[in-house]
Amino acid sequence: MKTVSQVRITSPLFSGLMYSLSMMTIGTIVTSLFLLLTSTQESSLHTLTTIIHAVSLFIGGWVSGKRAGNRGWYHGGIVGFVYFLLIFLVGFLAFDAGLNLQSLQLLSILFVSGALGGMLGVNTRK
Repeated sequence: MKTVSQVRITSPLFSGLMYSLSMMTIGTIVTSLFLLLTSTQESSLHTLTTIIHAVSLFIGGWVSGKRAGNRGWYHGGIVGFVYFLLIFLVGFLAFDAGLNLQSLQLLSILFVSGALGGMLGVNTRK
């Protein structure tokens, strides 16, 4: 019987980012369907996107901390910072959005969410 080789991402930063971006994509699709199928107003979209980003980063930080095995807050926080840079770069290039108070609030939320996930990820490592 032939065995299929598994691809495993060993870098804590890269694996955390991949999980975060995957969770963000799923959350965005679910939110889009929710807005399409219900009569929810788009004025609540900012809150929903912030929640999606925070939950995605918590999961990404968790994976990053679990893969790293130590300093989970550091690895999760770095994942949060790089995730913010990617989101900010897309917003800057696509929508000409600059750095403002709202983006700095998002940065702090993402850093804290990733750091918390990283701390819990380290403690759930076998």
